[in-house]
Amino acid sequence: MWIELSEHTIEALAQVISGGSASDPNEPIGLYRRGWELEQWFATCQVPFNLDAGSRHIATRQAISTLAGFKDDNAALERLIEKAADPRDFIERPERHEGVMKYLNRRLEHDGLQLVREGRKVRLCAFTEAGSIANLITAGTKIDFDTVNRDLERAKKGVVDDPEDAITAACSLVESVCRSILVELKVEFPTKLDLAGVYKAVREPLGLSPTKEGVADEISADVRAVLSGLVNAVQGIGALRTHAGDAHGRERGFKRVDPRIARLAIHSASAVAVFLIETWQLRFPGRDLPFA
Repeated sequence: MWIELSEHTIEALAQVISGGSASDPNEPIGLYRRGWELEQWFATCQVPFNLDAGSRHIATRQAISTLAGFKDDNAALERLIEKAADPRDFIERPERHEGVMKYLNRRLEHDGLQLVREGRKVRLCAFTEAGSIANLITAGTKIDFDTVNRDLERAKKGVVDDPEDAITAACSLVESVCRSILVELKVEFPTKLDLAGVYKAVREPLGLSPTKEGVADEISADVRAVLSGLVNAVQGIGALRTHAGDAHGRERGFKRVDPRIARLAIHSASAVAVFLIETWQLRFPGRDLPFA
């Protein structure tokens, strides 16, 4: 992922990481860190930090600015940005963490970036990815998200460098949700264990029919059309994994998939997964949906 930070974002990161000036009477945006604490903080990021460069805040800003200038080391900059909003630093002050996320995202958005919460972690992603993925993350905050999170992380990381693997992971994402629902409800697995098969198997126990309760007569036809589109999306994702994914290997000289197609698969899979999780939470309120 290409990262190019504006001066506004660098300053915002410096405010969050250092806690701002010691003479500022206002409560810090992030956490106030003393000089030796900043040295330790940057050391864990493996980023050079020189307190002799000036005040705590100036030295912090200089360290971030220098790192941002190394265009070939985006991985280190990505780690630093994510660590600035690490929720573990705000266990005693969760409301402060929410404020930090909003504060940084208002600046990062202009750089085409966004921080999103993934279970117990925070991840930096391209702003165009954040919508449907953030919805999936939000939907999964009250359940054991480990398996889905691994599939989602794998899909997002491979979009540009390995779009075939990203498509395979996107398909696995929905399969994980469907399989978990079948296991939890003790529903027998279908004979055909592909994506279309497991999705079809969860439709009845989840009541995914416009003729079920809760759907007004005047919109039942519209809901039926949307649900039919969802079936088509599931079938398309599964077929794309078969024909363009890497689950069945790659022959010599194969043609790479356009990253746009991989993104389409990820966003479609995220939308389906969100719908399934929200439907589960509606039909079985308070009941956990553990992922293996």
